[in-house]
Amino acid sequence: MDKNGTDHQKTCRDNESSRARRGNSVHIISGVVLDELQKASMMKRNEKYSSLPIGEKGVDIINIKAIEDIGYVQTDAMILNSVVPEQDSSCQQGLYFQDGSRRVDYILTYHIKKSGAFRKQPTRHGGSASNRSTKKDQPQPGNKNDPEIGEQDHIIDYHEDDKRFRREEFEGKLLEAGLELEKDEDTKTYGIGFVKIHAPWHVLCREAEFMKLKMPTKKVYEVNHGNNFVEKINTFIYKMTEPLHPNVEEKRISSVKHLSYPFSREKQHLFDLSDKDSFFDSKTRSTIVYEILKRITCTKAKYTMGITSLLANGVYNAAYPLHDGDCEDENANDRKLLYEEWASYSVFYKYQPIDLIRKYFGEKIGLYFAWLGVYTQMLIPASLVGIIVFLYGCATLDDNIPSMEMCDNRINITMCPLCDRTCSYWKLSTACATARASHLFDNPATVFFSIFMALWAAMFMEHWKRRQMRLNYKWDLTGFEEEEEAVKDHPRAEYESRVMKKSMKKEHRKRKKHPEVVNEGTNKWKQTVETAMAGVKLTEKEKLTWRDRFPAYVTNAVMILFMIGLTFAIVFGVILYRISTAAALAMSSSPSTKSNVRVTVMATAVIINLVVILILDEVYGYIARWLTLIEVPKTDKSFEERLIFKAFVLKFVNAFTPIMYVAFFKGRFVGRPGNYVYAFQSFRMEECAPGGCLMELCIQLSIIMLGKQLIQNNLFEIGIPKLKKLIRYFKSKRTSVPEEEHDKKLQRYEVDYYLEPFAGLTPEYMEMMIQFGFVTLFVASFPLAPLFALLNNIIEIRLDAKKFIAELRRPVAARAKDIGIWYNILRVVAKLAVIINAFVIAFTSDFIPRLVYLYMYSTDGSMHGFINHTLSYFNVSDFKSGTEPIEPMQLGYKVEICRFKDYREPPWSLNGYDISKQFWAVLAARLAFVIVFQNLVMIMSDFVDWMIPDIPKDISVQIHKEKVLMVELFLKEERGKLQMLENLIARGKEAKSMENCHNHSPINRPQSHKGSNTTLHSQNIDV
Repeated sequence: MDKNGTDHQKTCRDNESSRARRGNSVHIISGVVLDELQKASMMKRNEKYSSLPIGEKGVDIINIKAIEDIGYVQTDAMILNSVVPEQDSSCQQGLYFQDGSRRVDYILTYHIKKSGAFRKQPTRHGGSASNRSTKKDQPQPGNKNDPEIGEQDHIIDYHEDDKRFRREEFEGKLLEAGLELEKDEDTKTYGIGFVKIHAPWHVLCREAEFMKLKMPTKKVYEVNHGNNFVEKINTFIYKMTEPLHPNVEEKRISSVKHLSYPFSREKQHLFDLSDKDSFFDSKTRSTIVYEILKRITCTKAKYTMGITSLLANGVYNAAYPLHDGDCEDENANDRKLLYEEWASYSVFYKYQPIDLIRKYFGEKIGLYFAWLGVYTQMLIPASLVGIIVFLYGCATLDDNIPSMEMCDNRINITMCPLCDRTCSYWKLSTACATARASHLFDNPATVFFSIFMALWAAMFMEHWKRRQMRLNYKWDLTGFEEEEEAVKDHPRAEYESRVMKKSMKKEHRKRKKHPEVVNEGTNKWKQTVETAMAGVKLTEKEKLTWRDRFPAYVTNAVMILFMIGLTFAIVFGVILYRISTAAALAMSSSPSTKSNVRVTVMATAVIINLVVILILDEVYGYIARWLTLIEVPKTDKSFEERLIFKAFVLKFVNAFTPIMYVAFFKGRFVGRPGNYVYAFQSFRMEECAPGGCLMELCIQLSIIMLGKQLIQNNLFEIGIPKLKKLIRYFKSKRTSVPEEEHDKKLQRYEVDYYLEPFAGLTPEYMEMMIQFGFVTLFVASFPLAPLFALLNNIIEIRLDAKKFIAELRRPVAARAKDIGIWYNILRVVAKLAVIINAFVIAFTSDFIPRLVYLYMYSTDGSMHGFINHTLSYFNVSDFKSGTEPIEPMQLGYKVEICRFKDYREPPWSLNGYDISKQFWAVLAARLAFVIVFQNLVMIMSDFVDWMIPDIPKDISVQIHKEKVLMVELFLKEERGKLQMLENLIARGKEAKSMENCHNHSPINRPQSHKGSNTTLHSQNIDV
């Protein structure tokens, strides 16, 4: 029990005796009472009800007979119902059982059928006696001789009965496992029953030993933070950043640490058990109960069913641990502290209380927020360098000779039409604004920034590995491998169900081949149960092979390829939209519309791409889950990894395909005037702007990145949970609730029931992985991407914190020592970023053509004449018939030669319009740059990886020190045992010698003989 719950416990204990006097008896069952009650019910097999003596009427026992309609034999089960809680007691907050001393560790909810024919509504106060009587009056299935049941027989829903019997069997096995249950059906949540689960001390100790939970021992040792110089630096940094630390107990650097050891009942003396209520915190208690729930199965059905199958089949509606009180509660609790020091926007500048997050939510969620914090911190230097690169482009804007030449009206360059017929000739100087804006992102500093970001990604991953090792040491996760392997081998419920069906089919085919004579008098129930139990045994031998999964694998491959093809088709559709819209706007009679054709088309196409990406993201998420389900992975870890892989591939392709098109394909397959390339023989492929496609790439990347972060990551995360919560609230309001239940105060477990269920960390990681791709993959075209990612993450951390604290049910704490497959995805994206940035700089930007011109073709060693060098000549008489401009005199003079951007021979040469030598020189330089850049950056990244050790030196020293101290502790314990044994042996020898001496004395012989017997007897007892 947590420390913040002691006040509730004391108050509840004070009121316990008064509640008993008022007649509010509590319906609780332990494992010991279960055995006695089952024996009694076996003696009264022919009776419908078996009750306790008069003094124990707080508990009713219902013996439910076998019912052939549902397919299995039901053993004796016990249904417990708690009374209506009092409003003036702190116990009624729902964190404890009705006795006020046992904490609720877990909650199971189920649907109950409340109607006037079955149940009389209880009164507000003192309704326990009438409540119990009405419970007894409920019709029970299986006894059709009862006239009351005969009258109500047409109302009974046998499907609901089947669920109820499965619940009773499951709860009976929970009781056998040592858990304690308490039911509450008289709540304001109409139609929903709650099963409160408490794990007593002996169950916690047993399961902690099975799970090998590391718990702090009494032994403490001093933590060495490094040498004196490093320790002084760390102390100085801590003092300087003290205002940035949250106001929690764990914020200070502790100089001592408890030695941790896997819990063992035989070695309880090693642990500090002075306060057993707080030894296992609420997170650990709920984890232990969840492990028991996963292990317990219903075997009397046609196939085994665990808690996951029971939830999937609607036997239970939900299963969740409770939050520690309310966010705005007057009493201090961890949830309130996290809400104030973590989920509030007023503390956005502070560090996260990672240790408190881990204490409340577990290691897996703690690692996610620790990784998100490290990623956000590392974005700060990347953002600063990106701002410097952008400012460098602004500062050198007026010194850029190519853009100045393009904006010079004195240089009369007439360009060829941008479309057939409707477009006319135009002046190059009209593209001045685009050329100047391109220089902000297309300058020599972007090459340096690309190299910097590649090294930044390597530094980030190395920094995270070191941070992860520190957290593993601090959270006692250094020896977690064996436990992780044990968890991986636990099969999923869907896998067991599929294996069961396979086993039953095989058994059925076997019986058809070898039919056996069945005695007509054989009990039908015996056959059913034997068949089911035979199937249960077969599942232990059977397993799913690749042949069983082959149809699922084929479906996965076909569906993934189809989804990728669908993404490409949508991008191609947007391309056709751009081409057709540009041609349509060019026919407009409005001069302003004609002058803004490129901007209008680009802006609308980017918005369409954004909307399509947002829609397909949700669709691909559901498809990835469905494809993973039909594969039937054996373990939860395998299921999660396969789901992540499919979802990431589909969402990555969806997000980056439009950007890839602009970066590497737009303007590459256009052709030339007089010989253009057409799509469907009517749509001419679009060209890049005179300043290149880098500016359009920057706009496309920025709008998609900002739109996804603003709409999908922020608005959806806030709006969807609130909307679902509102829908559940209105559904409960729409149900006809009796007036007596309107005034009841919601218990803690009822409040948590209305919260959104926890759906895992995959969506949180996924959006960060896509953002990491935006930051690293095309950073050469958009240096401000790290800045926007930083601003988003500052809000994202607080949004996620508020969602986890106030909008979601408390998730079951899961142990993990790393972020799993996500780290491998990070490495792949970082390696891919080096290659993509090399191609962006080489082929999308004009960096390489400028270098080639500067060192090979410039006459004065400057960039003067670069624009004229990149433009080729075209004779307008070579236009194909029907493609020449309708208004050739729009510029006011007759045009004979127009220019277009390409490296081709002039029309007056022998090889007119053929690719020129300059093209091959530039292409060779581009390919050389890609090879050099890629290998240089990867070598530098690997060097950074080699230079920085994965495990900090002080942590490795402390881990070794812990092992030595643990060995010394056990050696000391063994020496103590040996010394005690030697002392006992010495005492025995001394007593024996004294006995022999007394035997030689005839006076003291009887007395000494008697004394020796007593001494030896006492020594034996001590031993």
